[in-house]
Amino acid sequence: MKSLEEAELCFPQLLNSSCRKTMRPLSISMLTYILLSSISLLTVTLNLLVIISISHFKQLHTPTNLLLLSLAVSDFFVGFLMFFQIVLIDGCWFLGDLVCILYNVLDYIITSASIGTVVLISVDRYVAICEPLHYCTKVTQKRVKLCVCLCWICSAFLNSVLLKDNFEHPGRYNSCFGECVIVIDYIAGLADLFLSFIGPVTVIIVLYMRVFVVAVSQARAMRSHTAAFPLKCSVSVTVKKSEMKAARTLGVVIVVFLLCLCPYFCFSLTGQDTLFNALSAAFVICLFYFNSCLNPVIYAFFYPWFRKSIKLIVTLKILQPASSENKIM
Repeated sequence: MKSLEEAELCFPQLLNSSCRKTMRPLSISMLTYILLSSISLLTVTLNLLVIISISHFKQLHTPTNLLLLSLAVSDFFVGFLMFFQIVLIDGCWFLGDLVCILYNVLDYIITSASIGTVVLISVDRYVAICEPLHYCTKVTQKRVKLCVCLCWICSAFLNSVLLKDNFEHPGRYNSCFGECVIVIDYIAGLADLFLSFIGPVTVIIVLYMRVFVVAVSQARAMRSHTAAFPLKCSVSVTVKKSEMKAARTLGVVIVVFLLCLCPYFCFSLTGQDTLFNALSAAFVICLFYFNSCLNPVIYAFFYPWFRKSIKLIVTLKILQPASSENKIM
């Protein structure tokens, strides 16, 4: 039988140097474990469906959908990284110092790339609604692919530089065995806060406020113009309505994104011991990861093409010859 002291240690065989487990009520630990496991499985599955849909069907190879593909890829990896968060539920890290650093670097890169992709989505909708006549020339597949690649490359480079000291000496900041701690320089941390959160969020809000104002004015103009010339304007009105619907759908994605991420960043800035108890901290972490699961649900609710593609994937009809040529939209 283990003594009470040994039961509270991450590595009972290292009595003097082992970290102690985070003592939480069993109900909170079990609830967090079940929630994270369920969210992780759903996130990986649903985002994999988005990735397969947009990659396979040629009709879905549009600039906007390429941005959704990038977001789905980042959300897909978030689903895998959640398994590491499950390992840390008791406050013990058993996978070694190098894996700890790799986990944190990947977490930073994926989060930054996800935020960068949402900024690109906002720019895409801004050009589509505010400058519709120039959309086809300004927003091309080639430019979108380049922007997505630059987004991921810059995210990887900046976060690798940010965590460079932790890479050089893995585990140097750990105070005991079983701990996974990274330390970021104060100035670098401020720069990361502005580049990865405050700056992008400001751009997103400003662009979508502009999109909202223009969308409302265009909707009024369309109603009055259609009433005066019902036959001449039917095609242009249909096109504008599709753009408005896309803007509204992606607006929901962005609002949900901000609602899920803002509490986590506020939590990170204030610290768990000041304003949050164990239950609140668990809720904020689950909410942060749950955002990656919500995006495909939003697509399924608003996009008929996603529901149709899911049926073709689940029934394995995508394995048929020339299935990539199927009409989805």
